[in-house]
Amino acid sequence: MSTDETAADNMCCASCGMAELDDIKLMDCDDCDLVRYCSDECKEDHRRQHEHACKKRAAELRDKILFTQPESCHLGDCPICCLPLMFNMKDAMLQTCCSKVICKGCSHADMIREIQENRKQLTCPFCRHPKPTTVDEMKLYEMKRVAANDPVALRELGKESFQSGDYDKAFKYCTKAAKLGDVDAHYHLSFMYRNGQGVEKDLKKELYCFEEAAIGGHPRARCNLAFYEWKNSRFDRAVKHWIIAANLGYDEALHEIKNCYLMGRVSKDEFAAALRANQAAINESKSPQREAAANFIV
Repeated sequence: MSTDETAADNMCCASCGMAELDDIKLMDCDDCDLVRYCSDECKEDHRRQHEHACKKRAAELRDKILFTQPESCHLGDCPICCLPLMFNMKDAMLQTCCSKVICKGCSHADMIREIQENRKQLTCPFCRHPKPTTVDEMKLYEMKRVAANDPVALRELGKESFQSGDYDKAFKYCTKAAKLGDVDAHYHLSFMYRNGQGVEKDLKKELYCFEEAAIGGHPRARCNLAFYEWKNSRFDRAVKHWIIAANLGYDEALHEIKNCYLMGRVSKDEFAAALRANQAAINESKSPQREAAANFIV
């Protein structure tokens, strides 16, 4: 057993050996779970000795989080029917009044109900606020959500700024949304770091943002990580990423797993398991209401 492991097991400072008592509380290393310290001075004194083991353990902990299968894609569940939302926003609608993403099945069913009740003004299926009828009203709703530090509204404003060419503003709002936990904001920030739009190019931060988005269930971000790993000949890591994305119902990832199977880098059992998980994720997102919405002709 190493000195670091002994220090952790004995609940004592890894540098000076002082034990944790009622009046002495040890603090964990900032990056790993191997050692603890009684003071900042001890942490600094022990830094060079611990640095190698710390980086190795931190990478292990990061990989454990990175390669854990998310419960659902980054959009989560529809807040009305509670069925999983898929990553394709053509099957869902963002409500500017409350920043909720509603599946088109629930939105369509609510619209039919309100028409049958002869409602003069349609309302949001979730918060029942009157729906905006003009672009100006929609913008007003959005800015109210931005003022309330709503991460979805902040990210959407960042995307709008990006599309208009104001990269500095886009980076500002996407960064703020990412800090508040918005997965899509991390995804968009990764491209800004890659292309140097509103910020200096930075490969490490690009990959970090892709990782944060992937951890949050963003299948496209995870596929980007897979292609990066494949390009660098880390084939096992690439396959892990594609399997996780396929398990979320992302067909592009399943296609890549098929290619890996044909090349002999994925076993028959692994390919079959990915096929089953992919189809199960797709089936979980289906409902009669969503099918009716998809078949609705204006």
